[in-house]
Amino acid sequence: MRNVVRQELVARQLDEQIAGRFPVGRRLRVLDVGAGQGTQALRLARAGHSVTGLESDAGMLAMAREALAGEPAGIQERVRLIEGDGLETGVHFHPGSFDVVLCHGVLMYVNEPDALLAGLARVLAPGGLLSLLVRNGDALALRPGLAGDWAGALDAFEAGTYTNRLGLRVRADRLDRLTATLAGIAAPLHAWYGVRVFTDGAADGTEPPTGDDLDRLLAAEDRAGRTEPYRRIAALLHLCGVRG
Repeated sequence: MRNVVRQELVARQLDEQIAGRFPVGRRLRVLDVGAGQGTQALRLARAGHSVTGLESDAGMLAMAREALAGEPAGIQERVRLIEGDGLETGVHFHPGSFDVVLCHGVLMYVNEPDALLAGLARVLAPGGLLSLLVRNGDALALRPGLAGDWAGALDAFEAGTYTNRLGLRVRADRLDRLTATLAGIAAPLHAWYGVRVFTDGAADGTEPPTGDDLDRLLAAEDRAGRTEPYRRIAALLHLCGVRG
């Protein structure tokens, strides 16, 4: 359920930002850094855009290629998948090569994210959209607190890292710091949303509801992700910067 909520909300928010920045019908050049299984890359290709997916994990890349192979030929032609690291954008791409750059669920695995972010801004064309999905460092105490792990909750208030569901100790980011970073790389924050306000605590393997119940769940999460103060305690933050 957590992944369904994440992917659907990010898709809605991203489509909203694209519609507000680019003319209707324009075919965009999209780079998806950390493309994973290719969920957003394939969705954007189905919408008619040209998408390059950059993924460092060979297993994930194989899954993305398998998913792409099941698409019609016209969509396959619009997608290019490359094995590589997000820090290598300068090796693979010229400055200003893309209208939209996605970097979702990647920064938590990068010890020093500023260099990566600067590289992403470099490959954005003027007026281009940078979409980041990060773990919310200002809400790290919620998950352990709601689970009754009081020691973990107390530690999380001052922590900049957390243990994810894979058992890895990874980073979280705070809205204020990322806002300053985006301004510093000439892609200042244009809009931001919360993702997974209500469903982050769902147990592993929890299936989402179906039909009207799923629609209501997504509507509630979507509303919370746009509304103060709820969006500030979301597990994830979706930040959209615009290249100056």
